[in-house]
Amino acid sequence: MTDYMLIFQVALVVNVLITFRSSALWTKYFGRPVAAADDASSSSSSIELKQRHAKLLRKYLLVYLLATLSDWFQGPYVYALYDAYGFSQHDIAVLFVAGFGSSMVFGSFIGGMADWGGRRRFVVLFSIIYAASCLTKHFNDYWILMIGRLLGGIATSLLFSVFEAWLIRSHSDAGLPKQFLNISFAWAAYGNSIIAIIAGLVANKAANISDMVGMMSGSASASAEGDEGETTTTSSTLHVGGYLNPFDLALLALVACGLAAATMWEENYGTSDGGSSGGVASNSDGNKSDDEMPPAAAKKEGSAWYAGLKDAFVATMRSRDILLCGIIASLFEGSMYIFVFMWTPALKALIDENDDLPFGLIFSTFMVSCMAGSSLFSFLIKGAKGELLGVGVFLVSSISMAIVCSSNNSTLMFVMMLVFEVMVGMYWPIMGTMKGAIVPEDKRAAIYNLYRIPLNFVVLFSLLTDLTPTQSFLLNAIMLGIATLLQLILMKRRSLNGETEKSSLSSTTETKPLMEDQGVV
Repeated sequence: MTDYMLIFQVALVVNVLITFRSSALWTKYFGRPVAAADDASSSSSSIELKQRHAKLLRKYLLVYLLATLSDWFQGPYVYALYDAYGFSQHDIAVLFVAGFGSSMVFGSFIGGMADWGGRRRFVVLFSIIYAASCLTKHFNDYWILMIGRLLGGIATSLLFSVFEAWLIRSHSDAGLPKQFLNISFAWAAYGNSIIAIIAGLVANKAANISDMVGMMSGSASASAEGDEGETTTTSSTLHVGGYLNPFDLALLALVACGLAAATMWEENYGTSDGGSSGGVASNSDGNKSDDEMPPAAAKKEGSAWYAGLKDAFVATMRSRDILLCGIIASLFEGSMYIFVFMWTPALKALIDENDDLPFGLIFSTFMVSCMAGSSLFSFLIKGAKGELLGVGVFLVSSISMAIVCSSNNSTLMFVMMLVFEVMVGMYWPIMGTMKGAIVPEDKRAAIYNLYRIPLNFVVLFSLLTDLTPTQSFLLNAIMLGIATLLQLILMKRRSLNGETEKSSLSSTTETKPLMEDQGVV
């Protein structure tokens, strides 16, 4: 039997050590001393840049982490809620497919509108849409729940595109050097892992505070104790308590997210002045007010509602770098979704029927491993380019998935899963910085949502087929192997074209570690 507690403790110690190595404390006590003359010449500008970055990062993290908090609150309880309402596994599967299909279709169009409609405005819209999705969970009616899944799919597309697009543009508007984007994405990934652990603990407590009870009963609605497989669509029943409590917490987090974005964020748009390569271009204008920033340079009068997505598709097809970046992102993130679906049956298959897995402890170990990956990125980026780190991440991920699919040892399988989670922690800041340098600013949100179309195809394929865990992890290993080769091609292309700049994907001597005191916390 695998000793999950021991593995968690080891993972926690490793995370602490890696985080300390990338922190200001290590630099303070073990770093090389800086010459006084060099220190005096750079201290003034360095302090000003760090203060400017810290101010921006605080605003971003508050809104972004509230958004991810709402998402983490809901995740573990969606299936459990549908099951408690008495729906069959087939009906539940249809609901999940509808959510991913909505993200692929409707989310792509709506997310693409953010470039000309305003990223802050669409973050507020995200909060409203996702809050409405949470409210639908209170009704034991299949079609109301279906509407909630459709809304949730749209909100998910906004979550994984508009926030990042706002951050990259804000770095440019603030006149920050490109290497600060590395720090921002590393903080976001690290903070997201912490939020996931907190959300899991709080949601678990909230779900057990009270039982789920019906407040308004319809003539043919199912209760939580209804017959298994019964589907009710003739009337709606309002429920409260139990598994619905985490969704109510998510609703509160979304309200706070929307209010914080509306009051703390400046509006920005997808304009073409962000640099020819689509990177984070420095400018001397500082932060621009809402009145000074025209919508997307701007949306032509009378243009079609799908124009943003169409322009994004044309730009992607015409640029091999943008296309390669999107395929790589879809392959890796698709493997993450398959991993989420399959790690439970894979580990269950290696234990006795009478034994239970410590799901909470396993999830916490996964998140600690992700945190270690974020800190590891902050340390390694000081001496290596982001594209090269990406090659290593995809290669190690492919090898770990190959071992998982071929191993019959539960301990080895779990350790390889943790290695994959470390790579996930490294992936987010690497890919965030790469997309910031490759994707054109005026089509950023639209292209990010375009990237999610093949990703959702991968997810739908995994949901609609009966692949075993072994087959699923083998598919992961193959996809990640392909991603490794494509990343090598992309790295070579950008190097030959002279587009790989150390200042954008590699930290210079001015770049500070992830945990360095920048006044963020």
